[in-house]
Amino acid sequence: MMIQIDASEHDWLEGRGPKMVLVGGIDDATGFVWGRFEESESSWGYLSLIRQICLSHGIPLSLYSDRHTIFFSPKEPTIIEQLQNIRHLTQFGRAMKELNVEMIPAYSAPAKGRIEKLWNTLQDRLIVEMRLKGIQTRDEANTSLQEFLKDYNKRFTVPARKKEWVFRKKPPLCQLDRILCLKETRTVQKDHTVSFEGLALQIPPSPKWASIAKQRVDVLQLKNGNIEIIYKNMVIAKFESPTIMRLLKLYKLKNNELQNVA
Repeated sequence: MMIQIDASEHDWLEGRGPKMVLVGGIDDATGFVWGRFEESESSWGYLSLIRQICLSHGIPLSLYSDRHTIFFSPKEPTIIEQLQNIRHLTQFGRAMKELNVEMIPAYSAPAKGRIEKLWNTLQDRLIVEMRLKGIQTRDEANTSLQEFLKDYNKRFTVPARKKEWVFRKKPPLCQLDRILCLKETRTVQKDHTVSFEGLALQIPPSPKWASIAKQRVDVLQLKNGNIEIIYKNMVIAKFESPTIMRLLKLYKLKNNELQNVA
């Protein structure tokens, strides 16, 4: 019913490769472990972890974590927002709300002792395994990690007290990826453009709507770097990662030129 999630920043490759953070989760009932190495502890890292969990087991009922700003927004609600029961959500919190996953905060390290104990185990055994294999890259480390966890879960997972399966069925993969992403709400300008990271993204004409100027749309940044604009649950514009990267590069060059002139 609950998965503890956390990240462990450690010299996992003992100087042989880049610094990495192990983002992981452990089932509170069975001790089953999921994990993946990421460049840093970030929203993307935890969203990728949840994707891994959803694909292997389904959607969990709840997550137990520390009060990191990745999980819980530090922004205090106003009096009006409190009266309307509105609370600010982080990108991760918004995604979990869409999946109907309850977020439960831990108020001390001992409270999430199960996953803290797991880090001690992995920093001992997993590091030795990767040392013996001569692992030097993050991709190699992730491959080795999955092999390690397959054996670890087979040996140490225990039956739950109640055998009823409470993981819920995952949505279609395309829908799941549009939830486990970075999502912002924007207003469409009169020229049918949407502002994103300093860029003006042009929405192509549609026979369905004569104009959506001044309407609110969702701008989704997917894990693969693609950008999608959603209006009334329909994708009305797509921008592939190479296009976005090229536009951002031109935007930065233009800004540098203006700064040099100034």
